[in-house]
Amino acid sequence: MKTPIARVLNAGRAIPLAAALALSTMFIGTAWPAVAKIVKVTLTPEEVTLPIDNKGTKYAAWTFNGKIPGPLIRITQGDTVEFTLHNAPGNKMSHSIDIHAAQVDVMNQFAPIKPGQTKTWTFTPKYPGIFFYHCGASPMIQHIARGMFGAVIVDPKDPKAMPKADREYVIIQSELYSNPEDVKAMMQDKWSHVMFNGTVFKYDPIHDPDASETLVAKPGERVRIYFINAGPNDFSAFHPIGNIWDAVYPSGNPKNVLHGMQNYVVGPGDAATFDLISPVEGTDLLVTHSMRGALSGAIAAIMFSKDADPKMGHGDEILVR
Repeated sequence: MKTPIARVLNAGRAIPLAAALALSTMFIGTAWPAVAKIVKVTLTPEEVTLPIDNKGTKYAAWTFNGKIPGPLIRITQGDTVEFTLHNAPGNKMSHSIDIHAAQVDVMNQFAPIKPGQTKTWTFTPKYPGIFFYHCGASPMIQHIARGMFGAVIVDPKDPKAMPKADREYVIIQSELYSNPEDVKAMMQDKWSHVMFNGTVFKYDPIHDPDASETLVAKPGERVRIYFINAGPNDFSAFHPIGNIWDAVYPSGNPKNVLHGMQNYVVGPGDAATFDLISPVEGTDLLVTHSMRGALSGAIAAIMFSKDADPKMGHGDEILVR
């Protein structure tokens, strides 16, 4: 994007240097809203075998792009998204996409496609926030339970709509059903574990010594958690043990804001953005306060220290694999 000064200097005629310097002084510190753009996104359903715990236990998963969760999609409010779904020819099942940030014709854009087929369509996100995407092919409960889900962050077009975050993390909660073919057990909510980002106790070496990852930040930093409950069945009572949510934004929309929350309930298929600030060094535990879910795998340790890795919570380390 060209700055306002660049647009003036390239408008087809020269202006005096003094005038240009005056303009530059005027624009210092001015926040310019994001300019809408076209963003191309491609997701490929892949039926693969993946580890679902820290010991490497294998699971016959259905995924987007071979991972649970699927790729993080990040766009800005008002962008045009050119979305392509390509069902890998080696798959056995038809698959589809349901993007909660899109307002479209369900029977058209969200319809399933067979292995080897491709579908492309566009949408423009009207609202900012954190949104769920998932496969909607029948039986939807099985496609979600086996891992076909991910996150869409729609940043507000006004860069000052929310306080600036020092670090950001994406956490998606989901239930693990031991037999991926047993749709009846899924319908009866007979899960064996609850996971964050596709792995049991993924970020929790306190309860699982085989866990190799934690989330990190420095004391005083604003840590923004984009949280999605993929379900497919249970509610999450998202709570930071040892802390209080500084701000909670239901659906991630900056117009929906709550302060000083000890807990916030996120239903299946819903999402919220949570801001956390620790005044001290130490460890907080992010959990669903449904203890059966937490003690079955839905706990993430976030460690606050002055020497926290500066790469974590930025770039590719927003969704920690």
